[in-house]
Amino acid sequence: MRKAIFLSLLLATAASQAMAAPRDYAAAVAFNGRPAEAVALDAGRKPAEILDFLKLKPGMKAIDVLTGTGYYAEIMAQAVGPKGSVVAYEPQVMFDAKAKTGLDALAAREPNFRLTSDLTSAFAPNSYDFAMIHLNYHDFYWQSEKYHFPRVDPNIVLTGLFRAIKPGGIVGIVDHVGPAGDTRAIVEKLHRIDPETVKADFKRAGFVLEAQSDLLKTSSDDHTKIVFDPAVRGKTDRFVLRFRKPA
Repeated sequence: MRKAIFLSLLLATAASQAMAAPRDYAAAVAFNGRPAEAVALDAGRKPAEILDFLKLKPGMKAIDVLTGTGYYAEIMAQAVGPKGSVVAYEPQVMFDAKAKTGLDALAAREPNFRLTSDLTSAFAPNSYDFAMIHLNYHDFYWQSEKYHFPRVDPNIVLTGLFRAIKPGGIVGIVDHVGPAGDTRAIVEKLHRIDPETVKADFKRAGFVLEAQSDLLKTSSDDHTKIVFDPAVRGKTDRFVLRFRKPA
């Protein structure tokens, strides 16, 4: 009986450890200076597990492309530590007063963080060991007169990103799973993208798909719903891809 109880406890402990956030990233996520609204997103985004899968390491030079509120940029800044650095790129047209205030506060908290709206300088050649595009790669297929967001050619963006990543460097992509079809039409309607489109884009740019993860897979998600629909918001089916620039 004691042996059975001990075995049950051992298995329960092992299961708990398997589900725990990877130790090296948990501290970066638990940093107590992060805004409450960012912390509230952690359960659904699993940032420690994602960064573990994407292989972000201390000392790396990293960029968060289309940083938004800086959710990942701050965690990345904590994870790379004082010997590393993080550049956060956000187009000027996407800034509003609240977002700019939040990012300025982030910069004050993180001395190894820098914000830029200049894509040319952000993509300076051979600048980064690591890049992240979180829930925003699809926006390179989006355009909006209302938000003054111009039509973009994803091939040109990825050509610039390829130059900016050092040989052997990593690019991590997390985005909402969308159906196959006319990518621009799907992005306009749903703000989703077919993962096969992303894979093809990166292959064409010269990157190699190294691994993909089901960490954020949600089988119950309806891929025909816009990601802002209350029924799926924050609970979408998301793909996670790790690309590498050949050494």
